[in-house]
Amino acid sequence: MTKIQMTTPLVEMDGDEMTRIIWQMIKDELICPFVDLKTEYYDLGLENRNATDDMVTFESAEATKRLGVAVKCATITPNAARVEEYDLKKMWKSPNGTIRAMLDGTVFRTPIIVKGIEPCVRNWTRPITIARHAYGDVYKNAEIRVPGPGKVELVYTGDDGTEIRELVHEYDGAGVAQGMHNLDASIASFAMSCFEFALDTKQDLWFATKDTISKKYDHRFKDIFQEIYDDKYAARFEEAGIEYFYTLIDDAVARVMKAEGGFIWACKNYDGDVMSDMVSSAFGSLAMMTSVLVSPAGVYEYEAAHGTVQRHYYKHLEGKETSTNSVATIFAWSGALRKRGELDELPELVAFADRLEAATLATIEAGEMTGDLARITTLPNPTTLSTGEFIQAIAKRLAA
Repeated sequence: MTKIQMTTPLVEMDGDEMTRIIWQMIKDELICPFVDLKTEYYDLGLENRNATDDMVTFESAEATKRLGVAVKCATITPNAARVEEYDLKKMWKSPNGTIRAMLDGTVFRTPIIVKGIEPCVRNWTRPITIARHAYGDVYKNAEIRVPGPGKVELVYTGDDGTEIRELVHEYDGAGVAQGMHNLDASIASFAMSCFEFALDTKQDLWFATKDTISKKYDHRFKDIFQEIYDDKYAARFEEAGIEYFYTLIDDAVARVMKAEGGFIWACKNYDGDVMSDMVSSAFGSLAMMTSVLVSPAGVYEYEAAHGTVQRHYYKHLEGKETSTNSVATIFAWSGALRKRGELDELPELVAFADRLEAATLATIEAGEMTGDLARITTLPNPTTLSTGEFIQAIAKRLAA
């Protein structure tokens, strides 16, 4: 068989634990037999991040800026237990957070729809993509445990000495206080990434905040989105036949529950964190959720939405058989190959990505699936396959 040729490498970011095992299986069984795979490889496994003082993460992000498309395996963000387990020099930061910050990107998460895995919400017949602004808000907050009576103020001191004060609360006893921030530039990048992704995927875009209550903070998000839309995207959206729609976050939640799907829902950081888990669970499984980081400059980084499947990895190390769902990781590879093919004008590579996804879904629809899906499928008498058997079943369909 003549392999499909690539002209520009993908940035390949390897990862940790069970997903690292799956990563190699996917390359060996589903990609390399069909594609003359070209990648610029970076090992983001925790041991190598520790050995390089995490410089490998920064290098992989710079490579992604240069080459335009990356595919990433799930990685460990260490806690205290992991520091001890891996004998780490320090508690290294999340690779995803580092890469997001360096690319100035927005995370888009979309459920993978397949016959036999039915959404809990009956009217959701098409995917709902959550766009999360992964910067600032409660994730970069400053907090105070207020010990007793007194007052908490929000104070801005400009470089020119200008001072703005706002009373947060007069305390008559103990309590807590929290300060959050965001940046106009980050909000603008978020907005442009969402508008560009909507045009790229030809989907309507929803955006929601609570601007009626947060008249400065949330209202700033609303204003920046609207200004950028009116200035740069209104005509392009009309030409593409898609819509930009703003509403309050509580109204958006009510509308989403009654919608059919098929749109992008842009959310602030906390809202996006919560809603992406709700959507993934309601559609069936976090293991059936794609994730792509998109920068305003048009750089794409694809990965699975789930973690490293630690429990299955320990079973694997004991020599026990696992039945780990590899669908989201397969779709990370297919998404990256498709985008590389689109950018490099390689229709054969785009077509291969389509075939890989079709073969994966056809395997599940034929009743051959991993244990997590077998437990929730509506298909009669499913066959539960091991991690390797499932990938091999896909490979047979792909070859045919």
